[in-house]
Amino acid sequence: MAVFTEVSREDAAELMRRLHLGTLTDLKGIAGGIENTNYFADTERDGQTHHYVLTLFERLTHEQLPFYLYLMQHLATKGIPVPAPAADSYGDILHTVGGKPAAVVNKLLGRSELAPTADHCAQVGAMLARMHLAGQDYPRHQPNLRGLDWWNETVPVVLPHVSADQAVLLESELAYQNQVATSPTYLRLPRGPVHADLFRDNVMFHEGRLSGFFDFYFAGCDTWLFDLAVCLNDWCIDLPTGAPVKDRELAMLQAYESVRPLTQDEQHDLPAMKRAGAFRFWVSRLWDWYLPREASMLKPHDPTHFERVLRHRIQPL
Repeated sequence: MAVFTEVSREDAAELMRRLHLGTLTDLKGIAGGIENTNYFADTERDGQTHHYVLTLFERLTHEQLPFYLYLMQHLATKGIPVPAPAADSYGDILHTVGGKPAAVVNKLLGRSELAPTADHCAQVGAMLARMHLAGQDYPRHQPNLRGLDWWNETVPVVLPHVSADQAVLLESELAYQNQVATSPTYLRLPRGPVHADLFRDNVMFHEGRLSGFFDFYFAGCDTWLFDLAVCLNDWCIDLPTGAPVKDRELAMLQAYESVRPLTQDEQHDLPAMKRAGAFRFWVSRLWDWYLPREASMLKPHDPTHFERVLRHRIQPL
């Protein structure tokens, strides 16, 4: 969530008026993240202050965005705590600001829990399962744009920038994931819309309880197991070493299965999907690190973290 495109107060105020969200009182760029331009936007309406997030999409197109925005709307109507996109008088939830596609959503209550306990992990696991079930009748389809096809395209691009040892690991893991993707168990895995980026900073807690999932702009249709593995690789990992933390991992898995039990195929392929989740973020962080774009508040993530996670997933203790 960096600032790639500057938004004037006048443009933001006009959008808020058009969406009937009130009079703009504050606009502040959000630091962190690497994909979109984000601002906190406060308004006054009916004598009260209201808090929103304005997002300008830097890579996603007007054609791609309805999948994400209407997915959020769909989940919200099913009782999943996600930001709901604001509509104009015509019911449109995709807008244009500064020549870029844009959306405005309500700001969730609470804050991210960056040092989660087993209880936090359990809450995330249960809500993730609820989200998967709630999304299974969502009618739109879009593939996971950072899935296997993207890995196959991107690994050759980053290889010239890494060490010989890293190159061997990248190429061997890519070959392994291509093999997994053709296996009978993988082809039978349950699928549907997934968040695909549900890290600690994309979940809010308020007074100890989960208050929302947000930042759905990596979502796509993929295996639910991959989505769960991405969560396990962030929420249940020791950040300094990349090693799994067993009590948190068990808490998340048990809570997830209390809502949606894993199939036999999912149980079989869980280790492979943990590797896939680590590989996906190692490749994307290498790409962002060595081939960055300009942004006034850009802070690229250290790619070596997910290299360590992947090595632990390949050779578990």
